[in-house]
Amino acid sequence: MRAVIQRVSEASCRVDGNITGQIGIGFLVLLGVEDADTDDDLQWLAQKITGLRVFGDESGLMNKALADIGGDILLISQFTLFAQTKKGNRPSFLRAARPDKAIPMYEQMIKTLGTITGKKIATGIFGADMKVSLVNDGPVTITIDTKVRE
Repeated sequence: MRAVIQRVSEASCRVDGNITGQIGIGFLVLLGVEDADTDDDLQWLAQKITGLRVFGDESGLMNKALADIGGDILLISQFTLFAQTKKGNRPSFLRAARPDKAIPMYEQMIKTLGTITGKKIATGIFGADMKVSLVNDGPVTITIDTKVRE
């Protein structure tokens, strides 16, 4: 799994002009799933996302996690995170999981993040043409790949 986590002061997702998910302060998480992903990857990533200490404390240092500031999560599925660009200029998405694998993993991530945070997770719609808006706070953007646990 790959995730792009952006610290936001607000974010929203629209499909066909209708808001499907909207948050204030928190994380916009773009999530890509590949065929090799397991439940272990999902659990590890969910813990990592919710535990990231990238929100400012009283001294302005990044010491607070999502729960410490009462933040929310907007989770968006994004298979293009597995784009391969080695050959030519047209990306290949062969590593991205097909919907029969990706949809259950995405839905499980929604449930897992909801369980960890105790909050409803805002979402887009899997496979839809989504219009995602955000105000990146900082900016703070972190990428995590479960196959490269740095």
